[in-house]
Amino acid sequence: MDFNTLIQQRRSHYEYAKSTISDQTLIQLTKDLLSTTPSAFHSQSQRIVLLLGEKHDTFWDLVLERLRYEVPEEKFPRTHAKIQGLKNGQGTFLFYDDTDVTKQMEERFPLYGESAQLWAYESNAMLQYATWLGLTQLGLGASLQHYNPLIDQVTQDAFQLPAQWKLIAQMPFGSAVDIAKTKISQPVEDRMILKK
Repeated sequence: MDFNTLIQQRRSHYEYAKSTISDQTLIQLTKDLLSTTPSAFHSQSQRIVLLLGEKHDTFWDLVLERLRYEVPEEKFPRTHAKIQGLKNGQGTFLFYDDTDVTKQMEERFPLYGESAQLWAYESNAMLQYATWLGLTQLGLGASLQHYNPLIDQVTQDAFQLPAQWKLIAQMPFGSAVDIAKTKISQPVEDRMILKK
């Protein structure tokens, strides 16, 4: 599929089923993404945790239990249904920034020190978008979730992750069961200036 078709097919899906895409294909995709996604000064502070199988299920169970303490009881059934839709998928990407690497970049380039954190987020966003496009090309649905910082500590503890890794976003994925909602975009002309 050509690039324009790919970016148009990338949509948010919130209900998944397992797919026939192999774990090895997903692992290779992850390696390719990490080795090719750009970062400021080639700092490479982006980190990914790929959760498959039971670890994927465990993660969404942890999210649900954490939300049980935050969501009013009368609204919890809806929250439970949403989390179950995500859990039914094949896996989840957790996106992190290695804050030690970002701090080293600040120290190495003091003139731009204040921008290092922003650049780290930009680099992570590029990785997230590239991941989403990669999943779309495989015929999978995905969405970007942000249950952090509520789940930061329980996730770090459950999967024994380095303390300096800061959770940025979560991307569950699988065979899309739902139909993407109609997306209404602002006119491109209002968002673009062309000088020639």
